[in-house]
This record gives sequence, C-alpha cells and structure tokens, in this order.
Amino acid sequence: MVLRRGLRTWLLAKDSDPSVRLRVLRDLLDRPADDPAVVGAQREIGRKATNWRLLVLSDLGLTKKTPRVAKAMGLFLNRFSRSGDLGGPSSEVCITGNAVRMMARFGYLKDPRMKPAIEWLVRHQKKDGGWHCFRSRTGTLDCWEALAAFAALPSGARTPPILRSIERGAEFYLERRLFREGPTPYRPWFRLHYPVHYYYDILVGLDTLTSLGYDGDPRMRPALDRLVAMHNRDGSWNMDALHPDSEDPVYQFRGPFYPLGLEVPGRPSRWITTTALSVLKRAGR
Repeated sequence: MVLRRGLRTWLLAKDSDPSVRLRVLRDLLDRPADDPAVVGAQREIGRKATNWRLLVLSDLGLTKKTPRVAKAMGLFLNRFSRSGDLGGPSSEVCITGNAVRMMARFGYLKDPRMKPAIEWLVRHQKKDGGWHCFRSRTGTLDCWEALAAFAALPSGARTPPILRSIERGAEFYLERRLFREGPTPYRPWFRLHYPVHYYYDILVGLDTLTSLGYDGDPRMRPALDRLVAMHNRDGSWNMDALHPDSEDPVYQFRGPFYPLGLEVPGRPSRWITTTALSVLKRAGR
C-alpha cells in the first residue's frame, strides 16, 4: 500500500504509540515479523502501563508472552470461568464475545475455557443471523462482539459450525449495509470511537467484515463510501468520541464514568487512521 509521505511520517513518528507503528508496519506496509522496526515496536508496547483494560491491551498487540498480561489473564479467566461467564449459565454475548476475541489475540486458543465460550456464542445467534446483548428475538447491529470474536480466530480454528455462524452473521450486517437499522439513522454509529469495547460504529463493522473476507461484497459500498468521505484533507481520520460516548441517548449511566482515552477526541487519530487504511486496503480502495 502506498501512503502519502506526510501521512506515513505522522503515523510512524517516534512520539506515536508503538502499537500504531506496529500496525502500520505490519498491516499497511507488509513488513515481516522479523523486520527490526517491527521487533522494536513490539518491544516498546510491552513497556506501556498495564492498568488499561485487557481488551485494549489485546488491541495494542500484546500477548501472553508479556508476564503482566499472563498474570492478569490468569485472574480474569479464573474469575469468569467460575462465575459462568465463559460459556456457562451467566454468559452474555457482549462479555463472552469480547473474552473470546481477547483470548484469541493473547494466544489462548488451546485453553480449555475457549471452546465452551465459542460454542455458547454459536448457540445464541438469533434466527435472523444477528446477536443481542439483551433479551430480544432479533439481532441488532449494536451487538457485534460475537462476529468480531470469530474474526480474531485463525482460519484453521474456524470449525464448520463457526463458519456457518460467520456466514449468517455477515449476511445480517450486509443486508443492513452495516448502518441501516430502524426508521432513522443512528448518529453514534457515524462517530468513530476508540476504545470500542461495547460500542458499534461503521468502522467497527467494516473492520470486522473485511477481516472475515467480505470486502468484495457490493453491499459494503455505502459504508465504505461513508468512511472515505470522513477523512481529512491530509488523509487522516479524526477520533470523534471516546468510549463511553456520553452523547449517546441509549446508554444510561448510573453514576460518574471516566472514559479511557489514548488520543484526544475531535482531532486526527493515528489509531482510527490506521484502522481505516487497513479496511480500505483489504477492500482494494
């Protein structure tokens, strides 16, 4: 992929997050794993603070090879497997989906707690192909965590039931063009967020569907066009809001909340820009 010189310099600047540099080198510039710049960026990630949520750390490219990640994941898996949240009676799509995505990225594919969690996600897919975090007979675009979990699995780990679930889930999103649900457009889905956690937006949908190989489906075009139209003149994209998005009228907060921000909302974002460029690269745009 050819990046504008100014955009490339900005994304790979020494003051940028090493996780961004790793993604640019690996995903956009196709540098091999043993490239010195890739190895250096990977090392720097391991020196970042670990008080961020594990899900964000998995986004940043850490694995269980980092001792602090392994320790935190040990506590996480012990707690949530005992409570029944990983495929047990207390499971819920958003938590279980995020847990599977995180475990796959951290390198826990062979952990015995992975299989029941995945099987639970497959069983709880709605008849229309979607999922829902709350009681509902139908799915919603806002519940994307199960499909994203399957996207994080290596192709060789996708069993026939998982592949059927992916096909049905992708069709659910494609039928709705990744953003058409309800009588009026839902504004928060056109604000690009990070961290995403439990929030959906069109970039989340595009990243998930292109990762699963649906980049060539013509029904992706409206969302891709919307994404392209959102870029700045210099080729960057802004991060529009942090998670949680306090302007979202659907989510009610019981008390004060403290958004986790790696970058400043309303300004060009290296993380959002790298994700958007990765999506467009997969889509041949």
